[in-house]
Amino acid sequence: MENSLRGVYKRVDSKGNERFVASFTYKNKHISLGSFDSEKGANSAYNEAIALTSTKNRKTIEDYDESATLDFEKWVTIINFRDNGLYVKNPIYLRKRYFEYYLSTSDIMKFSADELFYYSNHKILRRGRHFFVADYGMQVNILSRYGIRNFAVAGRDYVFVNGDDLDFRYENIKIINRYTGVRMEKQYPKPVYVVKINIRGAVIVGRYDDEVKAAIAYNKAVDHLADKGFTKNYEQNYIDDLNTAQYESIYDKTEFSKNFMKHISSLSL
Repeated sequence: MENSLRGVYKRVDSKGNERFVASFTYKNKHISLGSFDSEKGANSAYNEAIALTSTKNRKTIEDYDESATLDFEKWVTIINFRDNGLYVKNPIYLRKRYFEYYLSTSDIMKFSADELFYYSNHKILRRGRHFFVADYGMQVNILSRYGIRNFAVAGRDYVFVNGDDLDFRYENIKIINRYTGVRMEKQYPKPVYVVKINIRGAVIVGRYDDEVKAAIAYNKAVDHLADKGFTKNYEQNYIDDLNTAQYESIYDKTEFSKNFMKHISSLSL
């Protein structure tokens, strides 16, 4: 039953507690504003939502403060709907050719426009500076959408071109090391990729003039260790740029450093 205050409905939750639900309709869209302990709190949220849609004294996202009854995410959602005509349930604000995802009033992520559908339907969570979404019951690091491995290190394996580590637009992320066990050792006058594998400590497999060759060298080293009876479960590299024949050709021609072979032969496996 609707209460005496506009936009407020009384409900009883599963534990029998009385709650007050606020909602309003804007641009023919019915929008829930949340559940509150008191009728007054729910009505305050309703009034704030109405004020956000007003063309007078037009409020912005930056106007939000802790005294507001509406939560910050709902504040962003309503303002985006008001300004851009698209209702998105997550705290997203559309810009020209990109959008902002508001983690808080101060932490604002940027994404390319073609990521909008994904992040409209996947809420970003975080632990410190690690950002992830829940996808099919799993926690998925958003860096994986850019081909960046879970244990990659910022500044070594990838960089944010403009220095902003919240700017996830495609053009702002440069991947330096795409593959497990492979690191660019130097770039000039020509690139050299060093391959290391952990065998009771890091061991250099070899140095190669091509990143893909280096990735295959790592895979071959894993296979070689398995043949020797080493049972550690290494993660091999997936090379999606080559067909099977091309992969096997490079694999067959790949050689290890003499020191790596000497190290292997000295191990008691």
